[in-house]
Amino acid sequence: MPRLFTALEIPRNAAMSLSLLRGGLPGARWIDVENYHITLRFIGDVDNRTADEIVDRLDRIERPEFQLRLTGMGAFGSKKPHSVFAGVSPPPEIYALQAEIERICQRLGLPADPRKFTPHVTLARLRSSRVDDVVSYLGERGNFHTSTFTVPRFVLLSSRDSVGGGPYLTEEIFPLYEKRSSSLPMSDEHPSESMV
Repeated sequence: MPRLFTALEIPRNAAMSLSLLRGGLPGARWIDVENYHITLRFIGDVDNRTADEIVDRLDRIERPEFQLRLTGMGAFGSKKPHSVFAGVSPPPEIYALQAEIERICQRLGLPADPRKFTPHVTLARLRSSRVDDVVSYLGERGNFHTSTFTVPRFVLLSSRDSVGGGPYLTEEIFPLYEKRSSSLPMSDEHPSESMV
């Protein structure tokens, strides 16, 4: 059985913005644009019965779609950086969705995820990159951000044996429900406030 994980997809416009960050860092192995995502919960290798139970439970999640944007950059591994990422300006809804998925996984007998949930999009895995090079790379791109976008669904992805970074296959899609727009009269709406 392939490795499974739940994730949010990155829309094309945001992915194209991320792709412009590629290059300029020795020792980086860049993630392909079509494999950008925000991991919600790594599930790992499970048998088919457990995978079916996970899909069944995830399919029952009823949460509203939400807005987020990618902003800022960082690296994991302070003394020996192993990856660089784009940050996420996360709304509370992403934490609520991730926490519900975590509860589902634990109720099905999977061990708790030991890592604190830090929403991000991995851009590159690093091999023997010097700390100074990583600091310089991040410093030149620290003001990165995308436009705000709507997250209409989350997905269950699988990865085959590899060293990370794809290719990923979408196994299941789980829609989030559409939020009802507020019923303010047109004269009370200010277009400049709704644009981010």
